[in-house]
Amino acid sequence: MSNADDPSLSETEVAPVVARKPMPVFTQGSTLRHVLAMTASGSVGLVAIFIVDLLSLLYVSRLGDHVLTASVGFASQVMFFAMSVNIAMAIAISATVSRALGAQRRPRAQRLAASGLVHTASISILVSALMFIFRGQLLDLVGARGAAHEIASRYLAITLPSTFLMALGMALQGLVRAVGDPRRAMYVTLTGALVTSVLDPLLIFGFGFGIYGAAIATVVSRVVFTLVGSWGAIHVHGIVGRPERRTVVRDLASTMAIAAPAILTNLATPVGNTYAMRVFASFGDDTVAAFAIIDRIAPVAFGVLFALTGSIGPIIGQNYGAGRFDRIRRAMFDCFAVSGAYVLVVWVLLWLAGPLIVSIFGAEGATRELVLFFCAVGSAAWLALAGLFVANAAFNNLGFPILATVFNWGRATLGTIPFVTWGAHRWGPEGGYAGVIAGAAVFGTAAVLTCFYVTAKLAKRGASKV
Repeated sequence: MSNADDPSLSETEVAPVVARKPMPVFTQGSTLRHVLAMTASGSVGLVAIFIVDLLSLLYVSRLGDHVLTASVGFASQVMFFAMSVNIAMAIAISATVSRALGAQRRPRAQRLAASGLVHTASISILVSALMFIFRGQLLDLVGARGAAHEIASRYLAITLPSTFLMALGMALQGLVRAVGDPRRAMYVTLTGALVTSVLDPLLIFGFGFGIYGAAIATVVSRVVFTLVGSWGAIHVHGIVGRPERRTVVRDLASTMAIAAPAILTNLATPVGNTYAMRVFASFGDDTVAAFAIIDRIAPVAFGVLFALTGSIGPIIGQNYGAGRFDRIRRAMFDCFAVSGAYVLVVWVLLWLAGPLIVSIFGAEGATRELVLFFCAVGSAAWLALAGLFVANAAFNNLGFPILATVFNWGRATLGTIPFVTWGAHRWGPEGGYAGVIAGAAVFGTAAVLTCFYVTAKLAKRGASKV
């Protein structure tokens, strides 16, 4: 669709708010500088959240029962399903709004933002309601049994009803990024993390709520997350228009054109993780406890990559809307180079810090050995995962979301089931994790090569599809 063609309402139907930055900022200047600036600011808030999650698990581990640690691991795997949908909706709203801004059509961007928030809240409420009802069956799927199953179910009963707040907060943060304000986008996640860091020890130990105190802290932080996001997107930048029933219905197609394949793409990861967790759960709660620790260490260590893939979307979107495919290709080179260098540095640091990490968590036996294996060897998977994440972000924002779906589902099925099954059967939990690395390497490499092919093809064609 060309920039001039829009089957929706005329732009005069939404009163424009004066833009603080009238020109799309990402269509000018160094692409590397934009990538680094957006990633750096995004990393602060994201890594802060991941550190707080890590501390929360550390507090739970101090309660002295490995079943509680395993329960958090099982609950986290189930929550990942809801988070996958939320991430997809945030991708969609950021992509549609940044394209409109890149084409200098702010009223359209305001309308799409308003409609997208309604879509996001509605879908998230539906998903979380279904998950709340069937949380027991979902825990069965990830291999939870006995006391761990019961505790994880109660934990989810507290946190799932607030999932729509997290969805709105993520969407609002995406809107702030879309207008080119990484600093205020950082405030959204950073404030939520600070609230959790204060409430976690207070509720877990001070009020004696134990593991359920961590769940309550999560709910409160999501409320704050949404409020801060609303301030930046609505009050500061005025990027959200007034939602109207007919425009919300009409814009659903635009949102879901990106969100639907993005949801399918993101659901691949929890599906693959569910299968892997069932395999690892067969080795006992000690192994599950190890993965609960790994699932908290990895985001802290590699949180910059999540910020990078979240930041590249608005940069691609604005340049896509402006028809600057040369800048898109340059930005992709920058992203792959930055992510590769970062993973190599963190891999070395984790290998050196492995003994300290297991000591802090008091990990022993099988739990200790598996965490040390991740620090020394398992981090290699993130070299391929970084390439896959960046490529998928490009596919979603360039109008090729089906490619992201194909590669993610390929990794979750063909890249997980045979590799993890055979590795675990042959060499135990460590062998299963080696299978994760091998599968990621195959599909991550293929995604990167395809990404360069797609961007080269678009640059050659030189036509905007906004």
